Amino acid sequence: MRIGFIGLGTMGAHMATHLQRAGHQLAVHDLNAPAAARHRAAGATWAATPREAAAGADVVFTSLPGPPEVEAVITGENGILAGLAPDAALFDLSTNAPALVRRLHAAFAERGVHFLDAPVSGGPKGAESGKLAIWVGGDRAVFDRFRPVLDAIGDQARYIGPIGAASVAKLVHNMAGYGINLVLAEVFSLGVKAGVDPLTLFEAVRQGALGRQRTFDRLAEQFLPATYDPPAFALKLAHKDVALATQLARECNVPMKLANTTLAEMTEAMNRGWAAQDSRIAMTLQTERAGVEIKVDPIALRAVLARDGKH
Repeated sequence: MRIGFIGLGTMGAHMATHLQRAGHQLAVHDLNAPAAARHRAAGATWAATPREAAAGADVVFTSLPGPPEVEAVITGENGILAGLAPDAALFDLSTNAPALVRRLHAAFAERGVHFLDAPVSGGPKGAESGKLAIWVGGDRAVFDRFRPVLDAIGDQARYIGPIGAASVAKLVHNMAGYGINLVLAEVFSLGVKAGVDPLTLFEAVRQGALGRQRTFDRLAEQFLPATYDPPAFALKLAHKDVALATQLARECNVPMKLANTTLAEMTEAMNRGWAAQDSRIAMTLQTERAGVEIKVDPIALRAVLARDGKH
């Protein structure tokens, strides 16, 4: 298949290499021309502009730093949109703004071509190994048509929903990760200042209930099915634990902004009369504020977990 690939940075370079190894014919472009040296040596054609990379391509991939760069290579006289043939498609592998991808999708549709948001997750190591999740939003039929090409890039290509849905999923995923990082920084600084060796602390907590479980799998236990009774661990007991942790922080003079916010949320949940229900019921305070109701069918949820071999 004829493929245009734009953006040969840390992630893009590996993904373009996988496409070449799968036997596809690539035209590549990057603002840093030397970045394309290894791809050109492997048979790729150099494109002087994004428009040239898109010309004659069945599908184009962009892997760029963010919304400004994506918009810049797509629009304008030498942009991708000007070079695409009818019914060709662009998959944007960047982490992008849902509002922008929806606007670009509309502009593509007016010209009889397809735009899909397709952010990836797995980092540089995943891009290199091919152990990469690719979340796709847009026309399902277009996703299905190019699924074999996506499978050459990553091992977990998945259709998420209409245009923008994949970008939303990626932002949810990344925000969770960075938020968790800050919480871990707080609690580890507390543990070390309270006198525990950091490596010993790490060895201990990674074998606890939280450490042994995949992060997002925790949502399946009470939050997604919205079942908090009977409790796996009662809110009143969890509240006690967090209160003790924040008390220790005060004794050690360790600032704990996120931990104190957690305690405040759990205290509000206690004041709602939820002490005997599962501790995760405190999470519903946020969904209430957001004006959304989350209740996933337990049978469908178990099917997802079983499909991934987790239960």
